[in-house]
Amino acid sequence: MREWLIEQLLRMNLSDSLVREQGFTRESYTAEETEAIDVFKAIAEELGLAVTEDAAGNALARWEVVGGGAAVATGSHLDTVPNGGAFDGGAGVVCGLGAIKMLKEADFEPQRPIEVICFRSEESSRFGVSTIGSKAMSGLLDLSIGELKDQHGVTLAQAVESQGFVWQDLLNAKRSKEQLNCFVELHIEQGMHILNHQKDYGVVKGVACPVRLAVTFNGKAGHTGTTPMDHRQDALAAAAPFISFVQETALQMNDAYGKALVATVSTLTASPNSMNVIPQTVTAGVDIRSVDDGLKRKMTDAIHMEAKRIEETTGVTIDIEVLVDNPSVLLDDGVARRLADAGVSEAYTAHRMDSGAGHDVMNMAQSWPSGLLFIPCKDGLSHHPDEYASAEDLKMGVELLARFLMEATSNDGNR
Repeated sequence: MREWLIEQLLRMNLSDSLVREQGFTRESYTAEETEAIDVFKAIAEELGLAVTEDAAGNALARWEVVGGGAAVATGSHLDTVPNGGAFDGGAGVVCGLGAIKMLKEADFEPQRPIEVICFRSEESSRFGVSTIGSKAMSGLLDLSIGELKDQHGVTLAQAVESQGFVWQDLLNAKRSKEQLNCFVELHIEQGMHILNHQKDYGVVKGVACPVRLAVTFNGKAGHTGTTPMDHRQDALAAAAPFISFVQETALQMNDAYGKALVATVSTLTASPNSMNVIPQTVTAGVDIRSVDDGLKRKMTDAIHMEAKRIEETTGVTIDIEVLVDNPSVLLDDGVARRLADAGVSEAYTAHRMDSGAGHDVMNMAQSWPSGLLFIPCKDGLSHHPDEYASAEDLKMGVELLARFLMEATSNDGNR
């Protein structure tokens, strides 16, 4: 199984190596993403699965049974961030196929269908919005995002249509609640919690969906050589202490409330961005995450208060725009118990944890009982060319998924 998993990952990454200096770039609704999904379809067909594609371009590989019924589904994605790794998303896709292979080789006969889903466009790197394929499948897609543009001026709608789909038709990808029994996503952890707790894998309780803010500091441009220091409204000088404030306040809130919160000033743009001009405007992108929505609100409130203080002391005005404010998602307790039980059956130890990153499962959980299974990745590294998960951990993921799928689709497992 280890060799088969690595071979299929190499095929889907169209590469002879899973770790390479430049990494992998398969952005949302590009020919590169389509090519990888085509390989997924080919592997699924080799396993004897029926392959279809929905209106959003999600690929569905189905192990059909007599009488049909609501399917038990697993899956993930194959798009990447620029210069990303081979395992973010790909691990979940290949392990889902591997679980099917394992069950077929064991002559298991499911009593309800099993699906492996390869979602389109999970990453937000191209258009600033994530999980488009699973949003469409879950009925959560807002067609207005079709006007979002990438750095080259291509709209999301245009990108979708460049791959043979019709933007308005993406709504037709929505599935009814009766079509699926439950959904489980396997993903690399992208962190160190599993290893730090000396466990084998992670079972996720909740997904910390983000609050994202655009904080714009409005100053006044001027000549850097002729404008006196005490007559300046320097937007960048006003933004500098704000960056430290976000970092320090998040640390303080972790200590004060005993709950996990992360807050990051992750982007900074200055205008006119010229060496001899005082910065007139600076926009800071702030990403706030916690499974506790109340704690996210406290952090947001603290940012507004700090903005008022900076305005009063610098003469710079500050605008705060809420780009994203998604409530965090608690996953299904029953599915989580089954994932933990699968580890007991296979002699693996589970760590119950939250996810600081968003995944397709957070959309699927709005319509179907859903769970998230983490396997370790080396040094917790992800979104990087050196991202790596061992063949042994991939095999563990297959065994856990296979056990879950077997229990969920047997006569005793049907709900």
